Amino acid sequence: MNFVEELKWRGMLAQIMPGTEELLQKEMVTAYLGTDPTADSLHIGHLCGIMMLRHLQRCGHKPIILVGGATGMIGDPSGKSQERNLLDADTLYHNQECIKRQVAKFLDFDTDAPNRAEMVNNYDWMKDFTFLDFARTVGKHITVNYMMAKESVQKRLNGEARDGLSFTEFTYQLLQGYDFLHLYQTKNCKLQLGGNDQWGNITTGTELIRRTLGIENAAYGLTCPLITKADGKKFGKTEQGNVWLDPARTTPYSFYQFWLNVSDEDAERYIKIFTSLTREEIQSLVEEHQTDPGRRILQKRLGEEVTVMVHGREQYDLAIEASNLLFGKATKENLLRLDEATLLSVFDGVPTYELSKEEIVGSKAVDLLAEKTQCFPSKSEYRKLVKGGGVSINKEKVTDAELLLTADDLLDGKYLLVQRGKKNYFLIIAR
Repeated sequence: MNFVEELKWRGMLAQIMPGTEELLQKEMVTAYLGTDPTADSLHIGHLCGIMMLRHLQRCGHKPIILVGGATGMIGDPSGKSQERNLLDADTLYHNQECIKRQVAKFLDFDTDAPNRAEMVNNYDWMKDFTFLDFARTVGKHITVNYMMAKESVQKRLNGEARDGLSFTEFTYQLLQGYDFLHLYQTKNCKLQLGGNDQWGNITTGTELIRRTLGIENAAYGLTCPLITKADGKKFGKTEQGNVWLDPARTTPYSFYQFWLNVSDEDAERYIKIFTSLTREEIQSLVEEHQTDPGRRILQKRLGEEVTVMVHGREQYDLAIEASNLLFGKATKENLLRLDEATLLSVFDGVPTYELSKEEIVGSKAVDLLAEKTQCFPSKSEYRKLVKGGGVSINKEKVTDAELLLTADDLLDGKYLLVQRGKKNYFLIIAR
């Protein structure tokens, strides 16, 4: 497989330095991509870069993921309007371990293959690097004029930031350039990958290698486009914020729903970028989707592929099961399989009532639902719907209009799910 061609047809190639494709066709190339360890989880905004590494490895090359433990203590001005908070070493190493567990689902770290993936942390080689060493080893090779010309620096200096650009951030491109030089010398790493906002930092690295080691030492760079939605808005953001890979931050159900709800136009782009499906498989899915867009074939397959890759098949199956609670036939058994976070994700936005446990347990359902809450407009309406089979509690039909509620009716000891008719849900929470 040709890595550059693979990126091109997937819409994952923005800029590429001359000679990069020839190098990739000539030998097994070691390439690295940097990621920011300022959180203990990646989010889907990181996925394009991780998928680049996945395709690189599948094409026979060796991926290195660099966790920016040192640079994460400083902050990259690229695309930012404010200087970010600095983290301590313990937090950064914790975040690194969490990130490695997530990336290991995409890359092979563990086999004996010559192109097995590696993870490195630039804090390991920067922590003992003195300022004098840095000025002598790195600073003398790159002029201030060269650094000032970078777009990321210009944007910050021309008023996009309230407080201008700190010296700390100004030196970021030199630090990232030194990472490339270090990996070039210690890992024979000749290629850096990144998002298109990293182009300036990447070219600083190739220039530092050339000026430090001599013109015959060529290094290369390649970037992917910054992913947006069809309407131009930022990809990966919801009303609740980022869509995280960590299930404790974003449940597998919510993760799957994100992909399921993208537009047709976005689904056709995203399925190329965020899955390993072949060109032929994707073309077949696109054609099938176009015959009946209402079935959302593209979105469902996209959601399946990414959710299985990130969370595993079992969690994907549970996400589908959770989806059916709202839109398909489901039972109390299905409801009981949900953890608390997923239950709240599924029924996010439905009318919610909080009562003390004493107000619920021992009450008649008719009193609770028509008087203590407004699930039903009146007792007579409740009784009428019970008679017609239109009332369910925890996905079980209520057949006795005088039903008495017990502690066993509370899911997880605190939730009561009420359904009026087919589509009206209410969540009662015992506090």
